[in-house]
Amino acid sequence: MSKTKSYEEINQKLKAGKAVVLTAEEVAEMAKEMSPEEIVEKVDVVTTATFGAMCSSGAIINFGHADPPIRMEKIRLNGVPCYEGLAAVDSYIGATACDPDNPEYGGAHVIQDLLEGKDVVLEAWGKGTDCYPRKHIKTKININTINEFTLFNPRNAYQNYNVAVNTTSTIKYTYMGSLLPNLRNATYSTSGELSPLLNDPEFKTIGLGTRIFLGGTQGFVVWPGTQFHTTKPKNELGIPVTNAATIAVMGNLKEMSADYIQAASYEKYGVSMFVGIGIPIPVLNADIAKRVSINNSQIETSVLDYGTVGTPKLGQVTYEELQSGTIKVKGKKIRTAPVASLKKARKIADELKEWLKNGNFEVTKPVQMFPSNTSLNGLKETEVDND
Repeated sequence: MSKTKSYEEINQKLKAGKAVVLTAEEVAEMAKEMSPEEIVEKVDVVTTATFGAMCSSGAIINFGHADPPIRMEKIRLNGVPCYEGLAAVDSYIGATACDPDNPEYGGAHVIQDLLEGKDVVLEAWGKGTDCYPRKHIKTKININTINEFTLFNPRNAYQNYNVAVNTTSTIKYTYMGSLLPNLRNATYSTSGELSPLLNDPEFKTIGLGTRIFLGGTQGFVVWPGTQFHTTKPKNELGIPVTNAATIAVMGNLKEMSADYIQAASYEKYGVSMFVGIGIPIPVLNADIAKRVSINNSQIETSVLDYGTVGTPKLGQVTYEELQSGTIKVKGKKIRTAPVASLKKARKIADELKEWLKNGNFEVTKPVQMFPSNTSLNGLKETEVDND
């Protein structure tokens, strides 16, 4: 019978400085010569990481009350609209919100500006009430003047993602970057064998309350992410071959670093935000050891035509092929380019590894596991009466 471990046992070893912590890439290399049963004997925690554009991200901000006070019913930060339906001086700024007069500047840029200590112009309007008499305010804020500054991202760290190509005769501008006509390039996301949710595809260790690296500090998984889909097609190793599950995450932006939270603007598409996430996976048993041993040759994803309505599937490739720089689609050799940073993902995995080895971070048993057998609804158009 193979060895099993508990969270408590692993955390005791971490605190004593005796735990063996490796990155997912290191374990994938180890697995070429060792069985899962041998790996569970030797390794306690595996660090995974990703750094990519995650549009479904944003920040909760409490501005504090002015004197006289205002109930903010319309809010702009550096011209970018913020959601105002959260009481008097709370707001949520979405990463992809943008200034209509400057569409290349958006919520992600506001968040990064605040992280970097820059002043941001706050302008807000209200109708005026007996308890909130002010109707307008225009002032400067920064990370030190605001109260709470909380990263809350409803959908991050996709479990795999499609490769994007374009078979049409015109260039297509997408969230996967600019796709050249006639299959002249292919773009892909995620960090392959380092990717967090690919190393725990059945969510045996990742769930509600999981402690993670988020933006350069400690954060938490707080819920299944939106579009959490666990019934997408899988390969023979049980790894989804297209975009599947996601996680919702939260953390204190005042403790984060602009090295790991960065704004981006895609030509003729819009604004997004790169988010750095690292998740430690405790090696509790041989099954988990097998999962974290996957390598890029075993992880497949789907090639979709983003230039054609319905994004038809043109093929399936491995991350080993993608990271080699070229793939073959419909018999044609195509150059590949990542829209996520493997270099930065490796840096995150290494940094999280050091936190764990130094006893500054522990693995957390989820307080609730995520649902299985989930699927998604599409948005259907129905006739609406205009009465």
